[in-house]
Amino acid sequence: MNIENLEQVLDKEPGYRVKQVKQAIYVNLASNWDEVTVLSKDLRAKLNKEAPLDIKAEAFDSKKGNSSKVLITLQDGLSIETVLMKHSDGRRTVCVSSQVGCPLGCSFCATGQMGFKRNLTVSEIVEQVLYWARELKKHDERVSNVVFMGMGEPFLNYDNVLAAIRILNDGDGLNIGARRISISTAGLIVEIRKLAKEDMQINLAISLHAPNDALRTKLMPVNAKVSIRRLLKAVDDYIALTNRKVMFEYLLINGENDTNNHAEQLAKLMDKPLYMVNLIPFNPTQKYTSSSKKTINNFRETLESFGIEVSQRHGYGGDIKAACGQLAGRKK
Repeated sequence: MNIENLEQVLDKEPGYRVKQVKQAIYVNLASNWDEVTVLSKDLRAKLNKEAPLDIKAEAFDSKKGNSSKVLITLQDGLSIETVLMKHSDGRRTVCVSSQVGCPLGCSFCATGQMGFKRNLTVSEIVEQVLYWARELKKHDERVSNVVFMGMGEPFLNYDNVLAAIRILNDGDGLNIGARRISISTAGLIVEIRKLAKEDMQINLAISLHAPNDALRTKLMPVNAKVSIRRLLKAVDDYIALTNRKVMFEYLLINGENDTNNHAEQLAKLMDKPLYMVNLIPFNPTQKYTSSSKKTINNFRETLESFGIEVSQRHGYGGDIKAACGQLAGRKK
């Protein structure tokens, strides 16, 4: 798929064509311009050549039925991943990648072990959501939420990510509310402050995963440059400007960050208004394994005993290697 060339292709077309094209892509969810019969045959042929809508993808469905993962092959042959999570309350959340690979090298992350290839274009980001929108339409469903928690660090591709979000949020397009869109960052404080000044109420999530600098630096090398103290200061400044709740993601990794002592340390960090913790069961990789259900429950109970607001994500897609980077890494 390549919608980057649309403006150039439509340059000499009447203004109403732009509206027709947008409706075809984002409302009617066309997968080929030949379906868009309101356009002339010649224009359809030109669009198919210069701004194709087809998405080359290989799908994997979880046996539990609550998630599906797709490996998308881009025009240059590189691959990215996107996951659809089906919630019991009817929400349909798409997890989106923002880069091919990632330069941050988090030790628990399959994407981090791939290294960094390049940033995704706006079109390559949007097509991940469009793929699932097309699939859900077959069942009279739609994408309700989007989370930038897939391959890559979204804030290292800030401009393209924000441009893609504006397309997803457009009322004449997919019309996904800004409050239903979340960006997760490993802790890039300049971009956290930049996001606070944007004119959209996007949710901010912080990939924390450790309650102290020594452990976080071991798991996430970026912490050597941005300590937890500096990160939380940037978050506090963000909250002061936006008055929006911030979610701190915490993967529970067996024997690494899941003890009662870790929970108590985390509770002391999180004891602030508009902070909340999201506990995430770890999808095992070659290096680490997931914490037991008992350990996860004990960790949560400890946090709650300190009055911390806690949510817990149910496991999604362990059988389809739904942790970001696992499929693309395997293909590589």
